[in-house]
Amino acid sequence: MLVSLSIRNVVLIERLDLEFAAGLTVLTGETGAGKSILLDSLGLALGARAESGLLRHGAEQASVTAAFALAAGHPVQTLLREQDIEPEEGALMLRRVLGADGRSRAFVNDQPASVGLLRSLGDLLVEVQGQFEQRGLLDAAGHRGLLDAFAGLEARVEGLRGRHRAWRAAAETEAAARDELDAVRRDESYLRHALEELDALAAEPGEEERLAEERAFLMHAEKLAEALQSATDQLAGDGRRGAAAALAGAQRSLERVVDKAGQRLEGVLGALDRAAAELSEAESLLSAVAADLEFEPRRLEAIDERFFALKDLARKHGCAAGELPRLQQSLRERLAAIDSGSERLEALTRATAEAERAYRSEAEAVGAERRKAAARLDAALNRELPPLKLERARFVTGLEPLPPADWGPAGAERVAFTVSTNPGAPPGPLGKIASGGELSRFLLALKVVLAGVSPVESLVFDEVDSGIGGATAAAVGERLARLAAERQILVVTHSPQVAALGRSHWVVLKETDRAGARTLVAPLDAAGRTEEVARMLSGARVTEEARRAAEKLMAGAA
Repeated sequence: MLVSLSIRNVVLIERLDLEFAAGLTVLTGETGAGKSILLDSLGLALGARAESGLLRHGAEQASVTAAFALAAGHPVQTLLREQDIEPEEGALMLRRVLGADGRSRAFVNDQPASVGLLRSLGDLLVEVQGQFEQRGLLDAAGHRGLLDAFAGLEARVEGLRGRHRAWRAAAETEAAARDELDAVRRDESYLRHALEELDALAAEPGEEERLAEERAFLMHAEKLAEALQSATDQLAGDGRRGAAAALAGAQRSLERVVDKAGQRLEGVLGALDRAAAELSEAESLLSAVAADLEFEPRRLEAIDERFFALKDLARKHGCAAGELPRLQQSLRERLAAIDSGSERLEALTRATAEAERAYRSEAEAVGAERRKAAARLDAALNRELPPLKLERARFVTGLEPLPPADWGPAGAERVAFTVSTNPGAPPGPLGKIASGGELSRFLLALKVVLAGVSPVESLVFDEVDSGIGGATAAAVGERLARLAAERQILVVTHSPQVAALGRSHWVVLKETDRAGARTLVAPLDAAGRTEEVARMLSGARVTEEARRAAEKLMAGAA
């Protein structure tokens, strides 16, 4: 609930700190004292549009801070975490600062935030109901949710949403499969021709690289053969010259004298032995490479033909030659899908139809429950109307079936709260049919009937008793008091019958001196409350008779 409101330099308010209690708090004061400024200030903290005209004359900036106490698990805490703001346990502070240029800054728990976040938080914390400020209940988009909450259908509607998701997912899968099958069928002739070409070529993975390597080798075969022969000649010579003969001669020379050198020649002879072995291996490798060069004259021509056939087909399909085997398999699978696709599509069509039947069945059941709940809501609300001087009016919860194309996650009907203010007149939207005062009382009646539905703990009523008095004003006050048993209620009122019921009472005053006009707000004790209610009864001159009447009203409220 709203715990406190601190206002600085807003219109006629220079400095004001208010603390609020649970139950019914009334704000009274003469016309023009500045009661609306309090609501405008609260609206700033809740994310309402900021205008430079709200800044007090001569001030550089205005600010409003609203502090709230939160119950454990309040939806506000979830919203804060979604915005990477760690909530404080049991508390929330919203602050808005307005500059002379009309620009404003928003803060949540002293952390900079967007005005949009402030507005979203405000929607979860406070509802303002007045002649011109009924955003929540007048928004038809929220009527279905309110009816569902009244009927206790939230869990069932959540299940309906799940069935709708399953239906839409099945339908999308079916549509994708149908489009794919249609595309394959359109391209079937081309696909078969392309696959025949790929099958005929029968490209293998890595084949292009192998052919390129062999092709390069064969293209340089003549130069390679000359080099190999020269190397072989250098190593072997004619038997008398060459590296092999030189090594053999060196070994023979040293072996003749090795016994006369002790162990001094063993290392040299070992090295010569190893060199001879390496030389022999080199000669063997040269012979193997030379053998590879002995190819058929048409080998290079055949490789060229195969290599460029791969290149040409790859270019035709817009891919690399190495991707041809994968493309071949893909085309084979697409063609196979023509045979199996029809069976799969039939299965998907059956699945979609089954999901639709499941959704339709649950939507019809939810719709039936909504119609029953609508009848109960209408009866309960229409019982509230006569005491509120709306005895000629009739409240109707309209349920309009939607065409199948418009069925959605929440069901197959549109819900709208409507009203008829004259017998025989067709019901219409609340905001268009009822006048300002009537509308405020309609919304009060709705709030009373839906008291246990909304998670919002603080309700503000701005002159909900405008244009009424006597028994009707008393009925308004009695309903506000009923709401205050479960919610924090703040009401701006001109009605003494309503003011007498307040648990807390603040009076709004305007003070004027040479420095200018200022709006002040003062809490009233029991005597002050009696005097203020008496003023509301009698006007500017408070009589003893008015005081006695005020005491009687307040005694009846107690």
